[in-house]
Amino acid sequence: MPEILLSLCAAIRVFFRNRSDTALEVLAPRQQVAVLKRKRPRPKLNRVDRLFWTALRHCWSRWTEVLVIVKPETVIGWRRAGFRLYGRWRSRPRCGRPKINGEIRAPIQRLAQENPDWGTPRIHGELQKLGSVVVERSVARYLRRIRRRGDPARRWVTFLQNHREVIAAFDFFTVPTITFQLLYCFFVIEHGRRRILHFNVTGHPTAEWVVQQLREAFPEAGPYRYAIFDRDSTFNNEVVTFLKATGLEPKRAYNHLGRMESLSYGWEVAGARSSIT
Repeated sequence: MPEILLSLCAAIRVFFRNRSDTALEVLAPRQQVAVLKRKRPRPKLNRVDRLFWTALRHCWSRWTEVLVIVKPETVIGWRRAGFRLYGRWRSRPRCGRPKINGEIRAPIQRLAQENPDWGTPRIHGELQKLGSVVVERSVARYLRRIRRRGDPARRWVTFLQNHREVIAAFDFFTVPTITFQLLYCFFVIEHGRRRILHFNVTGHPTAEWVVQQLREAFPEAGPYRYAIFDRDSTFNNEVVTFLKATGLEPKRAYNHLGRMESLSYGWEVAGARSSIT
């Protein structure tokens, strides 16, 4: 701080001297700085030095002409680093919702592992029965974190094994014709016994056509609770709405978890394609 005050006093004194004395006084330090720069390593700059040159850059357009200790790009980098620190300070975490303690995390993790098909509302309801005071959003946030660490394929296989008798799946497979066209075979299969419940063929599958096939496959309430299908664009919200109205819970299978190919492969190879063609 005293160095800055002395520098300001020296700068004010310049206004009361003639130009020749000022030019010589500036020339002498520059020559000495050049000699020191050749013989000694670059000095270390503290925060006050960085602040001085960053402020001088905004006040004086010829600041690059007198800068010798560092490069002008270095001063510009100091300014950018200051903005990053300011943005980090503005986005610092403030007081919020308290974290879930271990007494609540343990039952959440145990319920999620023992019941892979349970969702956030079901687990939150069980926690309330146990007397735990926690909101549903906190349970959902913690479930996303612990389920990301697990193996999604194992959870999917566990779901299929536990509910195989009440699962029905449907999908398409294509059959090329002798005229080099494609026919789309829609099938509904029972997961437990691999029994085909319904199938039909069309050249132009639509959501309305799929709903009609599902209406024929499930004419009345049956023993099935879940309907598995992939993310084909044909299986849109209209198909999902019909399944819910029928009493089936729709379950979309991801590409790496899909089981339609394995469910239908034996039936397809056994003669479905040859029968269609």
